[in-house]
Amino acid sequence: MGMTMAEKVLARASGRDAVTPGAYVTAKADRVMAHEAFTICALKLLKLGIESVFDPERVLVILDHYFPAPTEQMARGHALARELSERFAIRHFLGHAGICHQVLTERGHILPGQLVFGSDSHSTTYGALGAAGNGIGLTEMTYVLATGELWLRVPPTIRFELDGELQPGVMSKDVMLYLTGAFGTDVAQYRAIEYAGEAAERMTIASRMTLANMGAELGAKFAFFAADERTREYLAPRVGGDVPRFGPDADARYEAVHRVHVGGLEPQIACPSNPGNVKPVSEVRGVRVHQAFLGSCTNARLEDLAVAARILRGRAVCDRTRLIVTPASHQVYLDATRAGYTEILLEAGAHITASGCGACPGGHNGVVGPGEVCLSSTNRNFRGRMGSPEADIYLASPASVAAAAVAGEIVDPREFWGSP
Repeated sequence: MGMTMAEKVLARASGRDAVTPGAYVTAKADRVMAHEAFTICALKLLKLGIESVFDPERVLVILDHYFPAPTEQMARGHALARELSERFAIRHFLGHAGICHQVLTERGHILPGQLVFGSDSHSTTYGALGAAGNGIGLTEMTYVLATGELWLRVPPTIRFELDGELQPGVMSKDVMLYLTGAFGTDVAQYRAIEYAGEAAERMTIASRMTLANMGAELGAKFAFFAADERTREYLAPRVGGDVPRFGPDADARYEAVHRVHVGGLEPQIACPSNPGNVKPVSEVRGVRVHQAFLGSCTNARLEDLAVAARILRGRAVCDRTRLIVTPASHQVYLDATRAGYTEILLEAGAHITASGCGACPGGHNGVVGPGEVCLSSTNRNFRGRMGSPEADIYLASPASVAAAAVAGEIVDPREFWGSP
């Protein structure tokens, strides 16, 4: 009997020929990613008398959630993270290069078929490259740093077959929001997801990262795309060698297969205060927007900034709305500058911040106040996440965020797709 992508990864990582859903395995990590949480875990290891990690080459540490440090306490935390990384001989201390998932991906640290444990819940992002990315808590992370392994229950897999071709101005984020609204935020609870179909195959790696990332909002343990020729083209120059294909067996068995036609999909908006409270833009348009935020590990890559620049070229941000743009990584920021996108955004009135998580976790660089409405390209809109619990957060694509910045309210971005 064939295996799904999750089953194939966990079979290899646990030294077995095959596994089936429901089985318990102890799996060895190929990569371990820790952001600011590394400091807490490292101090715990020292308290236990453990002064080394299982493999300094396979551990990656990056500071992204609160950069630049918004408080003296956080600055001290960053300094301690650097000190502890040296003490534990971490080979890949990535510093302040941007959001963890973007940086690991663009630097070639993630390969198809790998098992990756991360201290961030959106580590499912690595599934865009055919890797099994799993977000874990501090206790689990401390254990993995010490041992290099973790027990897991093999999850059943559900498969989304995405058919059709997206209309201009409709993005992969709209597809993802549609899925959360149509199937609910617990449809993949402790399950793996595979995204497939002709629409999935046409998506860029950046677009795939959006769906893999928000697999966490469906409850997924892992969220995969098959590693195909597009994956190989993306990774080959980053790893300096051949990249293997990786996907499910042809006779793999799924708990459920959902076929979704995306050709007629209109832009989608997740309304407060749940990623599953989704409506088409035609039912939400006209809502006043005080802050438009383009950032996060979900949507702040080069193609997202390019879309925003396309909409904002020759237009101006509404004087009643602030547009905050936080590129996903320093490299994205640099590439956007070279392409002319940052100049277009700045001329339109956008405020571009240092790369990192920024406003998404509510730490800084875009905190919203009581009574304000924020239209955000992030993955979560829980009450109080980005600041005041009396603020309303709506989720949307980069195109919808840019269009709302111009209009000062939620609008259909397709109306802004052409020249001003």
